Amino acid sequence: MPPYNPDVSESERVRRILHCDMDCYYPAVHMRDDPTLVGRPVVVGGSPDSRGVVASASYEARKFGIHSAMAAAHAYRLCPHAVFLRPDFPSYRRESDRIFAIYHEYTPLVETVSLDEAYLDVTDHLGRFPSATAIAQDIRRRVREERRLTVSVGVGPNMLVAKIASDFHKPDGLTVVPPSRVQAFLDLLPVRRLHGVGPATEGALRDMGITTVAELRAQPLERLLERFKSHGRMLHAFARGVDERPVETQHERKSLGTETTYPRDLQDLQQMDEELGRMAEEVADGLERRQLAACTVTVKVRLDDFTTLTRSRTFGIPTQRPRRIAALARGLLRHTPAGDRRVRLLGVSTSTLVPATLLQLDLFE
Repeated sequence: MPPYNPDVSESERVRRILHCDMDCYYPAVHMRDDPTLVGRPVVVGGSPDSRGVVASASYEARKFGIHSAMAAAHAYRLCPHAVFLRPDFPSYRRESDRIFAIYHEYTPLVETVSLDEAYLDVTDHLGRFPSATAIAQDIRRRVREERRLTVSVGVGPNMLVAKIASDFHKPDGLTVVPPSRVQAFLDLLPVRRLHGVGPATEGALRDMGITTVAELRAQPLERLLERFKSHGRMLHAFARGVDERPVETQHERKSLGTETTYPRDLQDLQQMDEELGRMAEEVADGLERRQLAACTVTVKVRLDDFTTLTRSRTFGIPTQRPRRIAALARGLLRHTPAGDRRVRLLGVSTSTLVPATLLQLDLFE
């Protein structure tokens, strides 16, 4: 990337964005801490004896067709000799804190996406390094040497390109896309690789004869607006590699949550309950890390026809207990068509956040 020129206006500046994505994070932490697991197919999630689901699978397990959100019993049928482990979110959180501490040594502009994923803006924070690429190389080295884990990093002029790049050479990969190569990098990709293109949007684009980013880029803005409303403007920009979203550092949170879009629609209500339990643990873990508690729990459900529903409940006593969040989420799920309809996305979020010091009120619950 070209050197920073202070005489160039903010709108013309070339940003240097890193997207750091830990490789197969949950299984990797277990394999690091238990060397007997190395090289074996490891599945983190529910028990195959129950109706639980897979939260994450090692690359060795993925070779058998195992993927996240798959029923654990089905994963067992695909690979009976796989090692099935329950998630250990406290361990994942502690390790995440140490990895993110490394990121913060390079730039204060770190946006947390999840326990294992972050954006870094190093535009004005190259320090002793000659380039963003050199920083990415050093981050990968330090995570490998200090944490005995691997992280794949994408480097680009914006968040869109950096995120796509980080997935290009997993695991333990580094992909750099300079501004001059952005369009060539994107054009041959399927449209589903763009941020904001889920299964429904991909299907609608396919019906329009559009399957690649290059074909999407050839569409006039008016046609995309007519078909996708305001979403069409984003598709038009992203197909051209334009993404002006800033890397946002920690600020006062109004909500905290997580969601998952599933490669195959969920149909079984108990399977959905397992997913909500997993998400509740992750959300509760995030609340605890930030010393927050929540008074509102919201469940997001996207049905097979792309209809998106939300259901919320607010209570007087704040909580950060995963079991309570999960119970509320499961209750809210019963107020949607889930179970009678197939579900492509589930999410759990908390809001009306208060300092965790108010948890003492929970004594009187």
